[in-house]
Amino acid sequence: MSGKSYHTSNPETEGAIDRNVPDFPIAGQSEEESYFRTHSAPSYLPEIQAQLESFIEYHLKNTGKRIALVTSGGTTVPLENNTVRFIDNFSAGTRGATSAEYFLENGYAVIFLHREFSLLPYSRHYSHTTNCFLDYMVEKDNKIEISPDFAPEMLQVLRKYNAAKSSNSLILVPFTTVNQYLFTLRMGSEALKKMGKNALFYLAAAVSDFFLPQSRMPQHKIQSQASGKLIVDLEQVPKFLSRLVDNWAPRSMIISFKLETDDSILIKKATAALDKYQHQLVIGNLLQTRKKEVVFVKPDSSQDWVRLTDKQVETNVEIESLIIPKVVQEHTLWINS
Repeated sequence: MSGKSYHTSNPETEGAIDRNVPDFPIAGQSEEESYFRTHSAPSYLPEIQAQLESFIEYHLKNTGKRIALVTSGGTTVPLENNTVRFIDNFSAGTRGATSAEYFLENGYAVIFLHREFSLLPYSRHYSHTTNCFLDYMVEKDNKIEISPDFAPEMLQVLRKYNAAKSSNSLILVPFTTVNQYLFTLRMGSEALKKMGKNALFYLAAAVSDFFLPQSRMPQHKIQSQASGKLIVDLEQVPKFLSRLVDNWAPRSMIISFKLETDDSILIKKATAALDKYQHQLVIGNLLQTRKKEVVFVKPDSSQDWVRLTDKQVETNVEIESLIIPKVVQEHTLWINS
């Protein structure tokens, strides 16, 4: 097969909407209690909790590695309990999956809290490409082999994957809905408390701003309306970052992301988030240039841009290879302070 590859999942940036509006208010203790009291935890959560506690205990006792909890991908908002329709977020999990690999290369263990079926560390190189996976293989002597065109790169990826696997340095934790994400993040935060300052939260997931409460969610598929309209009354998802900073993980370093489409408000939005939530770092990026440059914004209002050179762009250098060593440096400075 030949011809130019097109990426239809990317939005038309010329028509993107600027968000020069105030952020939602932060969630207080009452909102936290109300949300988790009125929504059901995922049935599998105790099993995930046991796996995470075992993973954390292993590194506390055996390796002494720092642990990064990386969130990745978008959350869905189901419109029915037996879900046929849902609202989704634009995110394939590229930033999170790529960053997880570089955390591992920099000596961290990683809890990868990801949208199910989004990009995963290592397999991302082949699972979501424009090539059919069969293009990576050739037939020789009635056997399947890796194509020589791809074999050297695949060998390097395989070695890194095996190293992470053999050292028990990577654990994959899935979510799909915003409710699953919130319950799992809170549980993971509680489990990481024993890591103290050696835990880092890298919140790259695109979390829904609105949701449909379970109390108002129909059991079965929404039927067609005689009026020809479907009106859905959504509620605001509580801004739980403040609870993470103050209660769930008060001794850990927390990094959030701010994605905008208007460069004139990016720094203002990032600074406002730091003022509001009192965490350690916001990584700001623009939708149009997020794969080429980001800005580190700190509580002291300092700004540090990370940019790929033209040559790095031409040679397919991933900007996360620059972001993560800088994050590790910031984590070390924060620990020492």
